[in-house]
Amino acid sequence: MSTTAPASKPLNFWLCLGIPAGAALLMLLLELTSLDMDLAKRFYNAADGGFVGRYSFFLEDILHDRAKQLVILFSVLAIAGFVGTFILQRLKPYRRELGCLVLSLGLATAFVSPLKTITAVQCPWSLKEFGGTETYSELLSPRPSTDKPGRCWPGGHAATGFALFAWFFALRDRRPRMARKAFIFAVALGSVFSISRMLQGAHFFSHNVWTAIFCWLICLGLYCLLLYRPAIAEAR
Repeated sequence: MSTTAPASKPLNFWLCLGIPAGAALLMLLLELTSLDMDLAKRFYNAADGGFVGRYSFFLEDILHDRAKQLVILFSVLAIAGFVGTFILQRLKPYRRELGCLVLSLGLATAFVSPLKTITAVQCPWSLKEFGGTETYSELLSPRPSTDKPGRCWPGGHAATGFALFAWFFALRDRRPRMARKAFIFAVALGSVFSISRMLQGAHFFSHNVWTAIFCWLICLGLYCLLLYRPAIAEAR
């Protein structure tokens, strides 16, 4: 990397904001359909004990617990790098990028728990349709009375993957090729985490899409606030 921060390439805000906005609108319209429930039913078989991945060692221990620990390790390394900018002179030029990275990774995962509490959306495995005791309700509808409010929207494990959008923005100005690879990796990992939790009955499809939208907007917003410096056109 060059030690001098280059000017940022212009952002296409129609693209960066338009796609998430379109996806959010699509998710709201999805509430008028049974797609979430229909997809969940494909992963459920009462005769075989419930959701196909509910008790899978690979999905729970490897793809959930161990994979999450690996992503946490990435975050710890980012924090160590940021702290290092105050100690090592050669890291000082990258302080803003590393600071933005740490803040983005933190906020893109920290927003999940409060929203889970506020929305109280039930997990598929808790619903009567899938052997549970709770009543299904759409995202924007009132929650049925229950002694055990849900904590399944948005998706926590999906956020662990999609939070890596932060790496795309941290690398965007200095290493654009690596940034694109980071973007693809974040989309792929977030999608794998999302599908794995759907197979386990932990989330509906829409839960994970909403999570990706929030993670992208958080990382984009912090990038614009802390790092984005487009070149100023010379006066003619």
